[in-house]
Amino acid sequence: MADGAMTATFLAVTGGASLLAVTARRLRPTDRLPSLEGWALADRSLGPVWTWMLLGGTIFTAYTFTAVPGLAYANGAPAFFAVPYTVIVCPLAFVLLTRLWAVARRHGYVTVADFVRGRYGSPPLALVVALTGILATMPYLALQLLGIRAVLTAGGVYTRGAGGDLVMVALFTGLAVATYRHGLRAPTVISAFKAVAVFVSLTAVCWLVLARLGGPGAVFDGAARRLGGTGVADSALLLAPEQRPAYATLALGSALALLMYPHVLTAGFAADGPRTLRKVSVALPAWTGLLALFGFLGIAALATGVRAPEGGAETAVPMLVDRLMPGPLAGLVFGAITVGALVPAAVMSIAAATCFVRNVYVEYVHPTATPKRQVRIAKAVSLTAKVGAVAFVFGLRDQDAINLQLLGGVWILQTFPAVALGLFTGRLHPRALLAGWAVGMAAGTFLVVREGFSSIVPFGSGDQPLEIYAGLVALLLNLTVAVAGTVALERFGVPRGADLTDLPSRLTARRRPETGASNP
Repeated sequence: MADGAMTATFLAVTGGASLLAVTARRLRPTDRLPSLEGWALADRSLGPVWTWMLLGGTIFTAYTFTAVPGLAYANGAPAFFAVPYTVIVCPLAFVLLTRLWAVARRHGYVTVADFVRGRYGSPPLALVVALTGILATMPYLALQLLGIRAVLTAGGVYTRGAGGDLVMVALFTGLAVATYRHGLRAPTVISAFKAVAVFVSLTAVCWLVLARLGGPGAVFDGAARRLGGTGVADSALLLAPEQRPAYATLALGSALALLMYPHVLTAGFAADGPRTLRKVSVALPAWTGLLALFGFLGIAALATGVRAPEGGAETAVPMLVDRLMPGPLAGLVFGAITVGALVPAAVMSIAAATCFVRNVYVEYVHPTATPKRQVRIAKAVSLTAKVGAVAFVFGLRDQDAINLQLLGGVWILQTFPAVALGLFTGRLHPRALLAGWAVGMAAGTFLVVREGFSSIVPFGSGDQPLEIYAGLVALLLNLTVAVAGTVALERFGVPRGADLTDLPSRLTARRRPETGASNP
């Protein structure tokens, strides 16, 4: 049973976040007509602080805050690939997001598939980019619910059956209503609450853990003994040489994939200018430090003898919090992690809905749809996405969502050539890019499924082949087909679509003046 004080604090935190979402209407100008840009991108008006909170709150999800320490609890050092991965994201965002924002603002693009449509003049290529984004986002959205459920189960708030399901539905109902009415402004407001709650609660947990266990050295020594070693040097807390290729390629591939997700790009497009995005990219490592501390708590859970259920390592940190902290503080932590799921879940549903409306509905179903109708359809699709995620979590095993999310990372990485390389060169032929995407999708799916839904696959021959990230293998095949296909199509004189982006066609791009200004 849940502790009364813990439950009260938990409800106060989550209820406060819901009430804040209602105030999102104050961020909305009253003199503007309804538009998809206004609903989905908050009129591209967010300054550095709001953008930092929204982008960080979107990238660092509640499931991340439970899965990374869960992996550290179960496997030790490999879990910390998430730290360099999120560090690599920062310079990539500094370059790619700022350039993509400028092009999108100049031409009124709302989704990344809009950019692909304008860059290559290819509706089919834009369609597969949009559908890949939606396909990769939906299991990611479901994982936010799994993160919430892991927290609520550890705290005794969630019980199997109709009662527990009603708690989950109630948490998402407030989010769904606020997002339906206010669009991206709702998760933007909640992201401020998330940032404060997560940073404060994590500081309290880490301080208590170090005080109880006697410092970092005692934590790592205790965890090493639990993992079967006599010390840190001979335990799973250090990477073995054969694990390093998997660690490095997983970090690199995950970083390249992250910036292709529609929800991350949606949060980036909402900024008020490239200068804001540069400032935010420089400040994002603060969230990475937060993630590293969550990973440390997974080690601490191991050191204190927490026994997570088999197949449920993501509950290790919630169980540690429930064991060490008094009820009110435990409720604060659980509430903070739960709120941490609401921000990315809202942005994911908005991004998926926007991709559908712009690149499927308007392109193929109703080309003359008015802005007001586009917003109405986007709201309905966003609501449907949330309902679908809830039904998915209740109807299928947790492992099914995790498997699909692993595939989603491999899939979304296959849009990298069309999007990221397209920002710097238009030389690749859209038909070749489409063929490369198809080969990458098929190869990546085959490799992951063949290894029993493991994203790390053997590469090479011999007794000890390298183990690397399947997404990078698929991406290399993708690029090979795209380049070779471009050479062949150019030799046969196959025409390409018109480029409407006014970007240079070669990698030697000249500098252009920035569009938009940043509010200090």
